[in-house]
Amino acid sequence: MLNKKFIIGALASILVSTSLFATKITAVKTSIAEESFQMKIVVQLLEKMGYEVETTNDVSYDIAYQTIANNAKSDDVYFMAAGWDPLHNGKIEALGKDKFAKFSEYISGCAQGYLIDKKTADKYNIKYINDLKDPKIAKLFDLNNDGKADLTGCNAGWGCEKVIEHQLDAFDLRGTIQHNQGEYSALIADTIANYKTGKPILYYTWTPYWVSGKLIPGKDVVFLQVTHSANPNQSSTKLSNGADYGFAVNSQKIVANASVKKYKDISKLFDIVKLDVNDVSGQNMLMTNGQKKEKDIDRHVKMWIEKNQDKVNSWIKEAKAAK
Repeated sequence: MLNKKFIIGALASILVSTSLFATKITAVKTSIAEESFQMKIVVQLLEKMGYEVETTNDVSYDIAYQTIANNAKSDDVYFMAAGWDPLHNGKIEALGKDKFAKFSEYISGCAQGYLIDKKTADKYNIKYINDLKDPKIAKLFDLNNDGKADLTGCNAGWGCEKVIEHQLDAFDLRGTIQHNQGEYSALIADTIANYKTGKPILYYTWTPYWVSGKLIPGKDVVFLQVTHSANPNQSSTKLSNGADYGFAVNSQKIVANASVKKYKDISKLFDIVKLDVNDVSGQNMLMTNGQKKEKDIDRHVKMWIEKNQDKVNSWIKEAKAAK
């Protein structure tokens, strides 16, 4: 006759196992193709822990955050692996901070700012975006003969566009700079083409991203500083070395629906997984060199996991132990 305690223990074990695999996990995929790599790494780790993960179609940041907020109390898990902090904090606050769980830095040291070609910067001694208040300096970057500098800017809805628009007013640059918005990948491709033909260029970009592999800061282009911090959050953007590029250095964090906290193993994984910003930039360069199909990105993820197998194993072990 079977021991009663044994039967109860076995049933409890089955219930826990059923609960684990019945949990639906959805990875919310952003519309920026270069953010697929970091998302797929997290998906792979979750699958190695025994979970099944579905991935959404490409969505904007606003829809991604709304989807997560709508499922704040769900028994299922919804997460995005590209929550920019502090750039996206306003989006979270607008929807309700209590609807989200935001974890430790997944990718640290994500710089951003305005850049111009080094040749023009050196020739005219341009060091600050504020220098473009001078119509003569701004005219150097005028590509369509409207008298204003053409700035390759930030897509609406990304968050960076609000900082740029704020600074155009704060630095009194509205009359000398045209903030060109649209599909960033197309705009920056034109910007790089102009650089190759010797034209002065002015653009916004961020890291990790492939652009700084094509136009290398310090060699091909230079970051412009701002004379003083000015952003919608009224917080300082000055770095510890005294430089001020006008944008806070961001971290990318995994953001999930608030109810993820009851899954201790998933929450632990989201909190401890780390990805080097240079690894992302390197993978993004592979994409811009033609390796951008889904199968290519999957191969990049597999290579990264194999290269970092010891770390991956330790993260999974620590996450499982937290359950």
